[in-house]
Amino acid sequence: MDTMRVIFYKNIRRYGMIIALIGIMLFFQILTAGTLLTPLNITNIIMQNSYIIVLAIGMMLIIITGNIDLSVGSVAAFVGALSAIMMISYDLPVLVSVFMCLFLGAVIGAWQGFWVAYVNIPSFIVTLAGMLLFRGLTLVVLDGQTISSYPAGFKSISTGFIPDITPDNPLNVLTLIAGAACSLIYVMYEWKGRKDQIKYGVQTSTFPLFLAKLVLMAAVILTLTYILASYAGIPFILIILFALIIGYTFIMNNTITGRHIYTVGGNEPAARLSGVKTKKMTFWVFVNMGILAALCGLVFSARLNAATPTAGNLFELDAIAAAFIGGASMKGGVGTVFGAVIGALVMGVLNNGMSLMGIGTDWQQAIKGLVLLAAVAFDIISKNKGS
Repeated sequence: MDTMRVIFYKNIRRYGMIIALIGIMLFFQILTAGTLLTPLNITNIIMQNSYIIVLAIGMMLIIITGNIDLSVGSVAAFVGALSAIMMISYDLPVLVSVFMCLFLGAVIGAWQGFWVAYVNIPSFIVTLAGMLLFRGLTLVVLDGQTISSYPAGFKSISTGFIPDITPDNPLNVLTLIAGAACSLIYVMYEWKGRKDQIKYGVQTSTFPLFLAKLVLMAAVILTLTYILASYAGIPFILIILFALIIGYTFIMNNTITGRHIYTVGGNEPAARLSGVKTKKMTFWVFVNMGILAALCGLVFSARLNAATPTAGNLFELDAIAAAFIGGASMKGGVGTVFGAVIGALVMGVLNNGMSLMGIGTDWQQAIKGLVLLAAVAFDIISKNKGS
């Protein structure tokens, strides 16, 4: 009975937000008379929240190390402004401009990481200063004006779709094939993971529960891809997000770097004494955040087809909220990339569903605040009961 109790609370903490996301989607599906889960709206949810998902992945790593980054929205706006200057005002090639913007994001991250890691200034102060600095520089670069009309190749990052192999088919065949392949890969990965856990004596869930999880997740993947196939197929931005999720999940779960990041956040003095280069790890996590903030700025500008002085407002709050809803801990050392993505989707579906219902932005902010508080309280309560 005690073993089942531990497994139950372990899975509740791990999959609670997935269940909550499905519940929220069904709730708004009913209240919006079926509008939420239409192919067009699902595609819009993915595109509208892509840049927040990018930020949430980087923010999760920052929070795992026990730090915070308040500057990401301003950095995204600043990089977006510079991308407009490069591509629109100076007509530089898209690839050259994108590379330069990502490099600039790395430099900004290195700048902030240096003060946090090597000068020991709290990340809250450093990134608060960065938020003010790069918001001001954005206004300077744009001179308070909006610069619009990016090249078509750049806009396709956020608004384009992968061409189908059979253009005249009412369903996007390539999307259906991709969905089936992803489901199969997921099942094989989870099956192998369970076999390894059993082999090494790691406690696992019961087989019926494991099988139910596989069926549910495979059904979600197939349903999502069918919905996308009913509209225009797979957006380019979804491929970028998929690559980021897979890449960062692998790094955090299967590499020494990932284990060191968790160690730094879990117990920094012990990590340092055991030989982990804690300052270096903190520095590179901020460099990574700078790159992802730059990517966020590019994705947002491509979707908006413009660089504006107000771009990126409150992005940092959405990213932080997504990380905590997704299971991060204020004490550091806890959190997953997949959890950050689920947290971002929870916020995105809430925004979209309330907008479809005609709820004003004032009430939307209030409700999102309550959801954030409830998610953190749920995590703390479940941990206390599971311990």
